[in-house]
Amino acid sequence: MTTTFKTIAGIMILASALGLSACSSSGSNTGNNATATNAPVAETSASAQPDATASPSPAAAEQSAPPAATAAPDTAAGNGAAAEDSSAQLKELLELARQGKVPGVEYAAHSGMIDEVEAAWGEPDTKEAAGKGMYSTYNAKHVVFGWNKGSRIFDVRSSAADLQQLTLKEIEQTLDKPDDTAVNGSDKIYIYQAGKEYQLKFIIPEATGIVDHISVFSEQDSFNNMAG
Repeated sequence: MTTTFKTIAGIMILASALGLSACSSSGSNTGNNATATNAPVAETSASAQPDATASPSPAAAEQSAPPAATAAPDTAAGNGAAAEDSSAQLKELLELARQGKVPGVEYAAHSGMIDEVEAAWGEPDTKEAAGKGMYSTYNAKHVVFGWNKGSRIFDVRSSAADLQQLTLKEIEQTLDKPDDTAVNGSDKIYIYQAGKEYQLKFIIPEATGIVDHISVFSEQDSFNNMAG
């Protein structure tokens, strides 16, 4: 009987030991599975957080920057071009004056005759005695011819619009100081010698300070006047 009891007791102890071993193994596997399952959740959660310290990319920084201020127009270039234009214009006036001419008119002082002008242009709008001769005015062409008793032209005047933008400052910057000056009422006359035969005159009213008209004058031909 004692032997039987010991046998039964041994079987029970073995069974108990096997049961505890099985429970321990099951608990360990369960813990490992729980850890393995929870780890990706934690990683996903961490990766979902924004990086607060990250700097914006260069492209983003460039897009967010305010536009650069627009530079003011450069007026110096425009002024320089205008000065060059007036200088070239004045040099051309002096060169034409050496031929007795004004721009756009083929009839010259000294060599031209008023009969030739009237044959080509028709009768003048006005014809009147003034100064040293007769003066014929063609309004549409902005031209006046002074001519003597022999019908020879001694004065060609032009009041073309482009001439009426010139100032004394521009004239003197290109042609230097005038050779002579004169006054006719409120008009100031600035006289430049154009070769031996002609004078180039700029007539500038005191009220405006800009050219009203120019005159290319042949003094030697003005002596043969209507009173002669």
